[in-house]
Amino acid sequence: MRTKLLGAALAVAATLTLTACGGGSGDGGDKPAADVSAEPQKTGAITLDTPKAKPDLVLTDTSGKKYELVKETKGRPVLLYFGYTYCPDVCSTVISDVAAAEKKLPKAEQDRLQVVFVTTDPERDTPERMRTWLDAQGGQDIVGLTGDFDTIQAAAKPLGILVEKPKKEKDGSVTVSHGAEVVGFSPKDDAGHWIYTTSTTSDQYAKDLPKIVKGENP
Repeated sequence: MRTKLLGAALAVAATLTLTACGGGSGDGGDKPAADVSAEPQKTGAITLDTPKAKPDLVLTDTSGKKYELVKETKGRPVLLYFGYTYCPDVCSTVISDVAAAEKKLPKAEQDRLQVVFVTTDPERDTPERMRTWLDAQGGQDIVGLTGDFDTIQAAAKPLGILVEKPKKEKDGSVTVSHGAEVVGFSPKDDAGHWIYTTSTTSDQYAKDLPKIVKGENP
């Protein structure tokens, strides 16, 4: 398995990352490795000068039901991440860090916050697999969404997150490239105001989430 973090010029006021992960025989492989750009990244929130509109995304959740992102999360603080379950390390680290930080919030704030994981590998990420994987990261309350790839790619683009179609290599491995940022949406206007990179730790999320829940800049 191969994992590479590369610098990507995305449509936000920051240098973000593109994660390209490859796995063998459709199961994610068994020998993860990482080559990470040496360029330092901000660990806290990057506040966007121009907020991003929440994608009008309609997909299938892990119970097999239709999920309308705008409708279901209206007026709620949201963390949105695009990734996939066969990712060897980056996606599981991000999701487990967010899930651990969420659990440190008071119960009422946990109930308000909605974390959403959208797969970038919908052909392999079935609803059942996504639920099992999210639960394994401690994300029992995280909404997992899958569906048409073109729909997912189109939703990520206005957020400045690059999502490329999974590519099957000659050796049978699958490479899935996607922006690895978490986008934070305010409950005040349902717009994306904050970006977190892969350098963000669980402790940093735990520090920032109480403010995001209130719609305040971390």
